[in-house]
Amino acid sequence: MFVGAKMKIILGTVVTFFLLFNSVSFAAPYGAIVMNAENGEVLHCEECDTKLHPAGLTKLLTLYIVFSKIENDEISLDENVEVSRKASAELPAKLGLMPGQKIRIRYLLRATGLMGSNDTSTALAEHVSGSEAEFSKLMNLTAKQLGMENSSFLNAHGLTQTGHLSTVRDMAIAFRALYVDFPDYFHLFGRRTANAGIKKIRHNGIRFLANYRGADAFKHGYTRAAGYTAAASAERGGDRIFTVVFGGRSIATRNRQVARLTDMGFRMLVHFGR
Repeated sequence: MFVGAKMKIILGTVVTFFLLFNSVSFAAPYGAIVMNAENGEVLHCEECDTKLHPAGLTKLLTLYIVFSKIENDEISLDENVEVSRKASAELPAKLGLMPGQKIRIRYLLRATGLMGSNDTSTALAEHVSGSEAEFSKLMNLTAKQLGMENSSFLNAHGLTQTGHLSTVRDMAIAFRALYVDFPDYFHLFGRRTANAGIKKIRHNGIRFLANYRGADAFKHGYTRAAGYTAAASAERGGDRIFTVVFGGRSIATRNRQVARLTDMGFRMLVHFGR
């Protein structure tokens, strides 16, 4: 009995050590930026030009391109997209699209913006450019046009892929471009719930939207390589702050950090003037 108890203690110690080591070893690198939405001025920057995995914030650029196509009358919100086998097979998060299914672009946009679904992102990319590879070329061209100087995109959803990288500065540029160029669509990032055609969906950043005063837009992302990422917008008294964070350790800690940084941004605008 003594040997058995001793073995349990040893095994427990080994498991605890492994979990601690594993959590430290795979902690994603951190980066953060706070921006004045009015003029794009950077108010705070931590590793803001370091190339990191952006996870689901990749979809900011995906949506920017789709909105551009809609505004240019190349596609329409009520146009049907036929779902490919590749799109339907994308890993979670996903809306649950099936091969051969037809679904309106407006529903794909809602699912991509609110729940960050990967199947809808790929479906949009393939519909716009014929293939995700061709859409990636368009992403990189658009990124350069927007001034995103340190990004390289290989897919439309942000799942980890060697060479698919961005920075918090570049993602803040994309977020602000959505706000400036497509104000009629920017509200998508602040919707708490929506009809996505095949089911009702809820924003996966609903906690932040509900709990942070002035929050009106939020985009969430997560992969093991990226950690918990976020782009957030908040408006108070005529001032608007954009905050982007990479490398959060959990949803809760990331949200607290976004709140802390956004508070700091508002204080800086009050203290130093607009």
